[in-house]
Amino acid sequence: MKRYRFVLIMAVFILGLSVASAQAVTEINWWHAHGGRLGEKVNAIADGFNKLQDTYKVVATYKGNYADTMTAGIAAFRSKNPPHILQVFEVGTASMMAAKGAIKPVYEVMGESGLPFDPTVYLSTVTGYYTTSEGKMLSMPFNSSTPILYYNVDAFKKAGLDPDKPPKTWPEVADYSRKLVKAGYTGFSTAWISWIQMENFSAWHNVPIGTKENGFAGLDTEFIFNSPLHVKHIQQLADWQKEKIFVYGGRRNLGNAKFSSGEVAMYTESSAGYAGFAKTCQFEFKTSMLPYWPEVSGAPQNTIIGGASLWVMAGHSKDAYRGVATFFNYLSSPAVQADWHQFTGYLPITTDAYYLTKGQGVYDEKPGMETALKQMTLNKPTSNSKGLRFGNFVQMRSVMYSELEAIFNGDKTAKNGLDSAVKEGNKLLRKFERANK
Repeated sequence: MKRYRFVLIMAVFILGLSVASAQAVTEINWWHAHGGRLGEKVNAIADGFNKLQDTYKVVATYKGNYADTMTAGIAAFRSKNPPHILQVFEVGTASMMAAKGAIKPVYEVMGESGLPFDPTVYLSTVTGYYTTSEGKMLSMPFNSSTPILYYNVDAFKKAGLDPDKPPKTWPEVADYSRKLVKAGYTGFSTAWISWIQMENFSAWHNVPIGTKENGFAGLDTEFIFNSPLHVKHIQQLADWQKEKIFVYGGRRNLGNAKFSSGEVAMYTESSAGYAGFAKTCQFEFKTSMLPYWPEVSGAPQNTIIGGASLWVMAGHSKDAYRGVATFFNYLSSPAVQADWHQFTGYLPITTDAYYLTKGQGVYDEKPGMETALKQMTLNKPTSNSKGLRFGNFVQMRSVMYSELEAIFNGDKTAKNGLDSAVKEGNKLLRKFERANK
């Protein structure tokens, strides 16, 4: 009887060890903002990592759009139950930096892990957005994109234009558009008008959108995107509407159908829109770099990124952070990044992933996918073209949309509208500054 009890106790003990061993896998929660096919790809990345090892398990969870995901992450931190990894769009960078005690910088996570980590392998035009003034990485770049020009090859041919010679300057855009209008098209439109025609427009022309290195050098920054160049550009867009050279497509990327349907012959949109257009356009299209005003010294410079990065939240164990570091190394590997780039149209975040894609002949088959890389790396980033770091910038974009729409509707001149946007924007900056002193 005693022997039976001993065997039973040992069996329970061994079973307990097995259960404990099975439960020893450290779970890493990753909250993200990708739905649909992108969400499926995110899940595939997590599954790929999980199958390679059995120490950590990354659980990817969709939390809604960018704003919803960021809001959910902040709420979770306040309730002391944050995810390990939170995807935050680029305009939320300053807010995440200012969230005292909420984040653990990536450079600390990687340094404490003891795992190999070389920040120089990442594209400088990508990492510059997410690093300190000393070059230390605050968050891990993930889905980074930049705007490019898409154009309808069939429309160009119908209008007597050479599809191998897209417009390089804004005057050329106007000239091409007049011929396209005669052929039955509207000249051009744009998605994400604040991001492309204001923020990236500034970087592409090497002019500031705000003081203090576009907010990188301090919270006491001010917007200055009501300069003569900005006013000229926006007023020109408004005036071009009369000739159907330009048509406003709406906020965010609501105007994409204007291009994919064949209504608009040229369209500025994120490089990440490539896959979508490849699926929806019933015509051949090509891509080119953004137009620029030729009289502006220093143009073209380089564009800046959009998209999002992965922030590590505070309040977790040392083992969990080692798991995050292990996953980030996997995520940054050439094979994973090249696959993500080729599937989505987002930029590869490392030079190795870029060269792997190039070596596979992808750009020979789809040269339009390389345009964004060439544009981003055209010149070494300056203080005007390494990115933006403004507080309350999510709200600022709403102000920008409202004022630009008033201009395009003819209710305001570009000067009045941009002056008003700068005034309201500076109020938002001061509010953010007071809250984070």
